[in-house]
Amino acid sequence: MEDAVRIAIGGAITLIALAVAGRRVFWLFRLIGSGQPAEGRLDDLPTRVWTEISEVGGQRKLLKWSVPGAAHFFTFWGFTILLLTVIEAYGGLFDDDFHIPGFGHWAAIGFLEDFFAVAVLAGLVAFTIIRLKNAPARLERKSRFYGSHTGPAWVILGLITAVIVTLLLYRGAQYNTGNLPQGQTKWAFASYAVSRIFSGLSHDVNEGIETAFLLLNIAVIMGFSVLVVYSKHLHIGLAPINVVLKRQPVALGPLATTPDIEKLMEEDEPVVGVGKVEDFSWKAMLDFATCTECGRCQSQCPAWNTGKPLSPKLLIMDLRDHLFAKAPYLLSTEGAAEGEEAPKAVTGIAEDASASHTVHHVPESGFGRVPQPGQPQVDRPLVGTEEEGGVIDPDVLWSCTNCGACVEQCPVDIEHVDHIVDMRRYQVMIESAFPSEAGVMLRNLENNGNPWGVSPRTRTEWTEGLPFEVRVLGDGEQIPDDVEYLYWVGCAGAIEDRAKKVARAFAELLHTAGVEFAILGTNESCTGDPARRLGNEYLYQEMAKANIELLNATGVKKIVATCPHCFNSLAREYSALGGQYEVVHHTQLLGKLVEERKLVPVTRVESSVTYHDPCFLGRHNKVYTPPREILAAIPGIRGQEMHRCKDRGFCCGAGGARMWMEEKIGKRVNVDRMEEALGLDPDVVSTACPFCIVMLTDAVTEKKLSGEAKDGVEVLDVSQLLARSLAPSAPAAPTEASAEPVG
Repeated sequence: MEDAVRIAIGGAITLIALAVAGRRVFWLFRLIGSGQPAEGRLDDLPTRVWTEISEVGGQRKLLKWSVPGAAHFFTFWGFTILLLTVIEAYGGLFDDDFHIPGFGHWAAIGFLEDFFAVAVLAGLVAFTIIRLKNAPARLERKSRFYGSHTGPAWVILGLITAVIVTLLLYRGAQYNTGNLPQGQTKWAFASYAVSRIFSGLSHDVNEGIETAFLLLNIAVIMGFSVLVVYSKHLHIGLAPINVVLKRQPVALGPLATTPDIEKLMEEDEPVVGVGKVEDFSWKAMLDFATCTECGRCQSQCPAWNTGKPLSPKLLIMDLRDHLFAKAPYLLSTEGAAEGEEAPKAVTGIAEDASASHTVHHVPESGFGRVPQPGQPQVDRPLVGTEEEGGVIDPDVLWSCTNCGACVEQCPVDIEHVDHIVDMRRYQVMIESAFPSEAGVMLRNLENNGNPWGVSPRTRTEWTEGLPFEVRVLGDGEQIPDDVEYLYWVGCAGAIEDRAKKVARAFAELLHTAGVEFAILGTNESCTGDPARRLGNEYLYQEMAKANIELLNATGVKKIVATCPHCFNSLAREYSALGGQYEVVHHTQLLGKLVEERKLVPVTRVESSVTYHDPCFLGRHNKVYTPPREILAAIPGIRGQEMHRCKDRGFCCGAGGARMWMEEKIGKRVNVDRMEEALGLDPDVVSTACPFCIVMLTDAVTEKKLSGEAKDGVEVLDVSQLLARSLAPSAPAAPTEASAEPVG
């Protein structure tokens, strides 16, 4: 083929593809840019650069799942390295002897290109096996690909295969014609192997094969580029952007604080949270578009695993599809007058994803209820029932425990929990639409400063009967200089009977170790975490500001908390409202005291123990080691890990204010978790959170009544086990032989 014809064909393919893809990219840029502001997304650039290197370059989060992670690692780096072959392909259009100036003729480059071409093919084989093994058509909800666009995924795998196959075919022919940029070296082992297929053909035939497959390779690459920006594989381009713009240091972090919420609530038509898709921030919209539909979040979600309609993946997909379908209206400069049809899609394609949602039943995928683009999307509520045509069903929204498993597992750092809480805020504060039993909890917080609604006067009852006096700070009293820690007891520790035992055990341990501490007593109030996680940001801020004012007035600097929810609020969320404190969890402090030998476990505790990671201590705050080190230091304890532990730990079901909501759909989360624990036949299920103590105790009691758990199984806080190991063991009764004097 004449060089001019070859250049014309290659150039035409490229220009058309770039024009089509470029139009879509510009449309996406405008759409995502239409979102609300998101502050601080470029703060601490050095950390963000390292995150980009480790998560994108090193594929750190993907490699948590070894086999698919390795396959993706080689595919990612294969495409990165094989950009060299794209340069060589375009150079080959103009010059048969083209090589990248400076190094393109090195044999090592040929080996590198061929190695990664083969590695990508191996990765594709792995992906094929994984998808066949986890086919949603067979496994349904048990498949992490349930609800994903499996058809386009197979097309993409086919196109990637075509890219590599056409590459090796034209390189094999190049080897025979002498046009391979690295020359006739066997270091380009795959190209050499393919060249043997064509070795019996003439030079002219090999040239024809080279030209045909070079142009076909360019055409497939350009077709792939177009398909990517119109499909869920958009993440190929958006993932690196989303990762660098995520919340630092980890995507799972403090919820955003609504500024000036008091003034906002006084407006005639206040907007708090997200009531329409356009109320989301641009970062949220970027999250929606970045979703890879891999289903890792779905596979780890406690709600999904217990038969509830919430799938973090499907929720993000529904929000994305709704955003895209509503985009013509959002991007129109005039909008649509009332009663008029919204403008058509500016991309030239219909943003109608109805066909991909027909396999889902309501309310798993609410978008499928009204899939038409334009005005139908404008008229429907973001959160609503099937009759209302809601994009997100209320049962989906209220199933979330805020455990953070979705964010922890997401390889592209989507912040699911933030988006769920944002929608909850609008439902609670603007629509007053939330589970009725949660309303009782909110009233209790408003009237009595705790979710149980008991009198604040009871907050010191847990101290009664202790063999020492617990110091209580009075009204307006400054914390004494000799007091090292303010012990934030928390509502559960002061009120709930099972959690009271934990508070007493911890106080006794501090006293034994000689650590001076004080409590606020009746002046302590709920941190506001249940209200915030439910969506009542106004009540949370009112309670938090009152607590901060009190803490600042007492001069408190160091706080220890037994409740991970209190710990998280005080340590990470109060800072946005002016509360800056050094906060530790009680397991961190106890671990330090054991290490310093201020607490020395001596009495054997002959028990097999499995430890349950509280979500707000583990995933939210990365405290995994201290509780385990304490247990390991106790003589006699035989530790066992559940399959789902540490960053893959399974929720107890109490987070996200679910502690105060009935579980009406599917299996109870706490029961599912306890079944896993009981599978190890432990004597003790240990944890480090009062909410977990309550939920797991309820579950084990149910199992004992049904005969599925032995009567002796206990649910204990780590501090209670440590306290047992410090108590003097009962003296052994003297035997007849030992009663004789030693002569």
